[in-house]
Parts: sequence; C-alpha cells; structure tokens
Amino acid sequence: MTSQNPVFIPGPTNLPEVLRKAIDMPTIDHRSPVFGEILKPALDGVKKVLKTTKGQVFLFPATGTAGWEVALSNTLSAGDKVLAARNGMFSHRWIDMCQRHGLDVTIVETPWGDGIPADRFAEILKGDTGHQIKAVLATHNETATGVKSDIAAVRRAMDDAGHPALLFVDGVSSIGSMDFRMDEWGVDVAVTGSQKGFMLPPGLAITGFSPKAIEAIGQATLPRTYFDIRDMMGSYSKNSFPYTPPVGLINGIKVASDMLLAEGLENVFDRHHRIAEGVRQAVSAWGLKLCATSPKVYSDTVSAIYVPDGFDANQVVGHALKTYGVAFGTGLGEVAGKAFRIGHLGQLSDVLALSGIATAEMVMADLGLPVKLGSGVAAAQEHYRQTAVGTQRKAA
Repeated sequence: MTSQNPVFIPGPTNLPEVLRKAIDMPTIDHRSPVFGEILKPALDGVKKVLKTTKGQVFLFPATGTAGWEVALSNTLSAGDKVLAARNGMFSHRWIDMCQRHGLDVTIVETPWGDGIPADRFAEILKGDTGHQIKAVLATHNETATGVKSDIAAVRRAMDDAGHPALLFVDGVSSIGSMDFRMDEWGVDVAVTGSQKGFMLPPGLAITGFSPKAIEAIGQATLPRTYFDIRDMMGSYSKNSFPYTPPVGLINGIKVASDMLLAEGLENVFDRHHRIAEGVRQAVSAWGLKLCATSPKVYSDTVSAIYVPDGFDANQVVGHALKTYGVAFGTGLGEVAGKAFRIGHLGQLSDVLALSGIATAEMVMADLGLPVKLGSGVAAAQEHYRQTAVGTQRKAA
C-alpha cells in the first residue's frame, strides 16, 4: 500500500496536512499554563461539535472502546440492568463489555442491516414499572453494516414511557460526520474517538457527560481508576490532567474542531451525505445491494456492500490492497466474507470518492464479478454533477 492513495476504510480516516502539523509539536510542560491554552479550547470545540451547552467533555488517552467503558464504569454498579439492541458487531461488543462488568443486559436481537427498534424499546421500558433498567445503550451508526439508527426516536420511547434511565450513545463513526444533537436528543453519555470524524490518528476516547450522568457518578460502584471522571474534573478545574496527557492529540482535537466549525457543521453533514449518496448510486449501478435494509437507515459514513452468493468478499479487500494499493474495509461478524465496506467520511471529497469507486470497479472486474467498468463511476459522477452547484454555493 502506498501513502499516496487515500484510504476507504471507516476509520482511521485520511489525515489532513493541517492536522498532521497540529499533532507534530515540540514537548511542552503539561503542568504549565501553556497546556491549559490547548486543553480548554479543545474541550470547548468538542462541546460545539456534540451540540451541547449543558454537557461536559472528557478526553482520555485511549480509543472509542475505552469510551464505552468510561460511560459504564462511571455511572453504573454491578448487577444494574441495561437495555441494548444487538444489530451489528459494535453493538455486540458493547453488550459483551457490559456483561464482563457484571451488568444484567436485556438484549433486543435485531437483524444485521436494521436500525434500533425504538418501538420494541418502548414496550420494554413501559413494562419496567419498577425502573430497574438503569441505562439504555444505542449505537448511532453501526460501522459493521453501514446502518444509522434514529436516536431521537429512542429518546421519545424513553420519554413516552416516563422512564428515568440514562441514554448512552456510541457515536464513534457518526460524530463529526453526521448530525448529532446531544442536548436535543437527551443523550446522557456520548462516546466517540479521534480517528474518524475528527480526522486524527487513534489515541483519544472522547466522551460527553450530561448533568444527569455527572450526578450518577456519586452512586456508581463499578471500579474505575484510569477512567475516573472525578479525577478528570478535578484536574480540568486547574487546567491540567490527572496523568500525562497526549498533548499533540489534544492540540489536534482543538484544530480539528475548529476546522469542522469553520466549514459549518450542517455543511459537513451535507458533504458526507452527498459523497455517500454517490457511493450508493454506484452500488446500485453495479447491481449489488447494501447491508442496510432501507434508505432511512443508510449511513453517510460507511457503506457495507454485499457481493454475490458464493463469492468471498475478502478477495475484494485483499486484491485492492495488493494490486492497487487501496484499502477498503472487510466485513465483520455475521457479514464477514459476505460484504466489503467503503468508508466515506472525514477528509473526503467527491473527487476522492470517485477514485475509490473506480478502484472497486477494477478490483471486481479483475476478480470476474459481473460489474461493468465505468458503470458505478458514471452513476456517481452524474450525482456529483447534479449536486455540485449547491455545494459550491454553500461553501462560498
């Protein structure tokens, strides 16, 4: 693989040069006032990206998976009941983490390709008259299948049931790329990472806590040390960190947030939708199908694409890397070997997207799949041509 080619995996995403420079900085004394000049703007910028004025942001030297653990360990106790849907690999892994922590998980088994069944959540929550369920887990964007779930509908289900459970949302592959409204949707803990919508290398677990989630910390008894929000809050009040911070990455988050806000969050979301729709037009022209079962759950950050029965989708990924130096995503879990993934998030434009679509076509043609060269590219080109004027006008 050559570094000259963009990657089309759903994270880590392509690294803009301005962010590469932002994280490449000389050593500073992280216990000096200079660090506070980096930390505070970084936290404030993330709050704006999360669309929260009420919540507090906490950054941990870790990944999105650690962010799940931050949410659980700071708000819950062993034996607490939680509600979650299993509709993909990442919701499955979060459920597994809950069980390893001794939590009692009510699992709503959901077909891979479908979004979270908010109506089923509503039934379960209404039936929980004793309010034994302490938290509801929701994966906003299931990266394994390219499926987006309606978090506002989950919140409505909770409110209609009059249920006081906390709402935890995995926004690892959505925040910074797709519309996310922490305050409006009543999200109590939002989780993401540095390596997707924020366009940085892996290394930061990014969490947002609502006042209600902060209040729950005092009653939670799950063990935590490295991930203890109380230590973070105490240090932040002094513009410091409870342990050695990854200063370069935190500076990168500050600059990345500035970039997203300068482009305008709605413009960022529109750009991702436009690029994703071009990929979807290409998939249709190829005669293939998405894992996502309907347009209402189509993800704007990743498309998981089924290959014909009897063909190993891993060959597409392997051949692309070996022959053309381009990285696509493999299928995971139930769709392993059945689908490959095209990530279309972060620093991406229609021009770059077309290069990925063209490469996928060459790979499938090389492997003997019934895909006509140029068909997907033409379909995407037509979509991008039809929508280019509006995009340019917004950016002007």
